[in-house]
Amino acid sequence: MAEERGEGMGGGHVAADELRLLIERAERLEEEKKGIADDIKDVFGEAKSRGYDPKTMKKVMSIRKKKREEYQEEEMILTTYLEALGMV
Repeated sequence: MAEERGEGMGGGHVAADELRLLIERAERLEEEKKGIADDIKDVFGEAKSRGYDPKTMKKVMSIRKKKREEYQEEEMILTTYLEALGMV
């Protein structure tokens, strides 16, 4: 198989067409990623204009990704640290 495509990675021949296609595919995905990031930014801008706090929304999204037990453990540790520092 390596003989069909060339050696690659410093081993000599490179299959130029295959390499070009992989690079172009990665470039398209990077563009899509940028577009999605822009869409997400727009959603948070809309939320802010409607009176919601984007920072808090992002925190809620982060919590929703976690298992309940994982989040509860993190909150217990945070509370313990805050109490130790006299912040609650």
